[in-house]
Amino acid sequence: MKEAPAQVRWERHTQRPLFGLALAFAVAYAVPIVDPDASPGVVSACLSVEWVVWGTFALDYVIRLVLAERRAEFVRGHWLDLCAVVLPLVQPLRLLRLVSTLLLVGQRARMASQVRLTTYVAGSVVGLLMFGSLAVLSVERDSPNGNIKTLGDAVWWSFTTMTTVGYGDHAPTTGVGRILAVGLMLSGIALLGVVTANIAAWFIARFEMDDVEERRQTEAIRVLTEEVRALRAEVASLSGTGLPGQVGEEKVRWPADS
Repeated sequence: MKEAPAQVRWERHTQRPLFGLALAFAVAYAVPIVDPDASPGVVSACLSVEWVVWGTFALDYVIRLVLAERRAEFVRGHWLDLCAVVLPLVQPLRLLRLVSTLLLVGQRARMASQVRLTTYVAGSVVGLLMFGSLAVLSVERDSPNGNIKTLGDAVWWSFTTMTTVGYGDHAPTTGVGRILAVGLMLSGIALLGVVTANIAAWFIARFEMDDVEERRQTEAIRVLTEEVRALRAEVASLSGTGLPGQVGEEKVRWPADS
């Protein structure tokens, strides 16, 4: 059995630890936003966790690049990962670290063979709702003209935006908030397309399975019919020539008659 490449083995071994770090990042990002009165020590610790998690994912990208057999092809095929690694270095904002880490987590999970499409889509929906709510709350809470002041308002706004309903009762007023709204709308449309395509593919697969089974049964009936025809032909042939060992009409002479 051929051994898997070093890059594939690395991805298999680090999938769960990186997922755990992503959860730690989610908690660290959420705490200062949900609790704006948190102590400076807590805020500092959360910021440190965010940078450590992002740095770990960036290191993971570098290691995968080193282990890749064709590095130029790896960079071309994982350009989004590279952008996510470089993005926070351009302007160290918390929102950029959030976006870059989400991109790295998403690309990393997409490469994992054990993660199915349905699980990935469900996780993407929950992640976008949670991080979209937190991100828009962080930029809109202190806006003078903003109307997204609580976490409940932010979650409601994220849900209506992702589903492209847009009631209009809550809307971002800052530039960053509107950029987040555009991202959520595009993501919602994309995820809805993926879900629709996945359901359609499931139905098509079921129909194909039924069609294959029907063709198999039809072929079995055809083969059985051919065998019955062959047997009937053989029986008819044997009936015309006489069965082997059949006793003829000649009288059998017994020893007493001689």
